[in-house]
Amino acid sequence: MRKEVMLSTLGLRAGYGGKPVLQGLDIEVRQGEIVAVIGRNGVGKSTLMKSLIGLVPAMEGSIVFGDKPVEHLSAFRRARLGIGYVPQGRDVFPRLTVGENIAVGGMRTGRVTEADRERVLGYFPILRERWSQRAGTLSGGQQQQLAIGRVLVANPQLILLDEPSEGIQPNIVQDIARIMVQLNADTGVTVVLVEQNIDMIRAMAQRCYVMDKGRVVAELTREGLADGEAMRRHLAV
Repeated sequence: MRKEVMLSTLGLRAGYGGKPVLQGLDIEVRQGEIVAVIGRNGVGKSTLMKSLIGLVPAMEGSIVFGDKPVEHLSAFRRARLGIGYVPQGRDVFPRLTVGENIAVGGMRTGRVTEADRERVLGYFPILRERWSQRAGTLSGGQQQQLAIGRVLVANPQLILLDEPSEGIQPNIVQDIARIMVQLNADTGVTVVLVEQNIDMIRAMAQRCYVMDKGRVVAELTREGLADGEAMRRHLAV
């Protein structure tokens, strides 16, 4: 039995300064899936993620979350519906401690309960060790775990991950991929990730959309993700 569609776009056009980067983009993500979006640099992957969360307005087309059109909602209203966004570059609050960053993540639901905090720390134990440390002094990998934990504490239904491997050492990339797969298995949270790291894509994604020039040009199954030559061709700069 196929699960319900959690997120879909139809004919989505969005961009900057009145110039569309997304050129009528269609995707569909079902509840509980981990779906990757790949493509060469500059094809609109990060613009797609910003459009889904509401940081880049839609010019045309629709974005539907659950059964609710959200293309005209602000980013914070989409967050309140259950969409979590981890931006490229992580964007933790550098002067705040790890604990304070997690508390900010909990503001969507009003507060961070002990159960929510312990759930996050169970997946990312390094955050417990660094709880009172300023986020700006963490390594890149630790900041990425904090950025994910800050989103996770609000119990999102959907997590948007933009380039989670960027600037992170390979062993931490593997840890994050493993944790996200475990989180998906444990909670059923849906994940959409933009990524260039082939190993991370293969470790996490159940299927994959390929973008070029603001459009989806191919869809790969898990079997297609195993084709190394095809993957390198799709990701070639």
